[in-house]
Amino acid sequence: WTDDELPRLGISGRTAREMGHVPLSGPGGTLEALARLQRPRKALVHINNTNPILLEESPERDAVLRAGVEVAYDGLEIEL
Repeated sequence: WTDDELPRLGISGRTAREMGHVPLSGPGGTLEALARLQRPRKALVHINNTNPILLEESPERDAVLRAGVEVAYDGLEIEL
């Protein structure tokens, strides 16, 4: 969710950006980039298991859904 998520949780000493990942939140984050796309459906499919958007009642997940982005789940089928 945030750039410093893993160091803050004591899981890694490196930030998301230091590992080549873009955080979902904040300036330059994935949600900001997705907001610029005019598409009928947007879904997040590559989600770290520490990301709070996986918790259905979290404020982070609510922010994603309010942004018009889905949180993918195991077994989700997307027809192209």
